[in-house]
Amino acid sequence: AMAALGLLANLDIPERDTALADFHARWRDDPLVLDKWYMVQAQSRLPDTLDRVAKLRAAPEFEIDNPNRVRALIGAFCHGNPLHFHAPDGSGYRFFADQVLALNGINAQIAARLLTAIDQWRRYMPACQTHARAALERIVAAQGLTRDVYEIASKTLDAPEASGS
Repeated sequence: AMAALGLLANLDIPERDTALADFHARWRDDPLVLDKWYMVQAQSRLPDTLDRVAKLRAAPEFEIDNPNRVRALIGAFCHGNPLHFHAPDGSGYRFFADQVLALNGINAQIAARLLTAIDQWRRYMPACQTHARAALERIVAAQGLTRDVYEIASKTLDAPEASGS
């Protein structure tokens, strides 16, 4: 069922939303299965994926204080969806920075772990480097950062340019 749901999440057909809603209704009380439901949507290749992830993140039932849920949605998007995370317009990086800052006060360890999604930013294409740098600068400049988040974000921002290869 999960493999089929993963395939369906990548199809731009009317049945997709119905199937996702039906799956959610059936499995809403099983946290592990529900995490998979979030993950397949976060990793979709469809053009509306970031909008969908943002809506799922903003939904009242999304538990930002649940590390597994955060990894299933936000982590899956940032670490497992290079197509949309590295969008040329920088939208994936802006979403990423928003989430790191939101998580900083809730679960700094998860926020710090999320930062690894961007630790190779100097290897990105120039346009993506610019947006990734802006996201990191925004995080580092934020007031009230925990020590872990500040240290990882600032070290990532200040990392030397990769040589050769």
